Amino acid sequence: MANILHIDTSPRGDRSISRTLSYEFITSWKDTHTDDTVTYRDLGHNPVPHVDEPWIAAAFTPPDQRTPELNEVIELSDSLIDEFLAADRYVFGVPMYNLNIPSTFKAYIDQIVRVGRTFTMDANGYKGLVDSSKKVLIITSRGGTYPPGTPYAAYDFQENYLRAILGFIGLTEITFIHADSLNLGDDARQKSLALAKDAIAQAVTNW
Repeated sequence: MANILHIDTSPRGDRSISRTLSYEFITSWKDTHTDDTVTYRDLGHNPVPHVDEPWIAAAFTPPDQRTPELNEVIELSDSLIDEFLAADRYVFGVPMYNLNIPSTFKAYIDQIVRVGRTFTMDANGYKGLVDSSKKVLIITSRGGTYPPGTPYAAYDFQENYLRAILGFIGLTEITFIHADSLNLGDDARQKSLALAKDAIAQAVTNW
């Protein structure tokens, strides 16, 4: 039995492609993996705060030296990290905004990528503290397309960033399903959505 952390990051509701596709995957997964549990977090509609100066003070103060005020400041981060670490697998629905991820997801990442909790550093450099055997599935929606080996690949700060930051905390088993070309005409849009749905169906069996 696995615990899956499912996160949506789009502020859209029913019109969100990333939400629709991540829901499609989770629903199909639960139908065939009935013993698994799903923890759901909707960052698009319920964002977490951005990091601020008190947060930084709390994060870099040893727990036994924190004031009650600093403990209160860091409480949400601790809760989010506990939830993140309790999961065995991760499913993220992520639209591309301005070549990168939504700020709601970045705020969440800044809350959970924390020294002493999800990574450590010493004279030898950085080390992720999250179990590297845990798998991540990221379903994206994109107006354009950024194939490797083309000039447009340099504009893809979404997949590259997510691979880097998740790898930084230890997660390297990452699968992407891109619903791209959504703003490149109806034919391109429908073809891409069909391919994404096929990839989701395969992931339900193979992931």
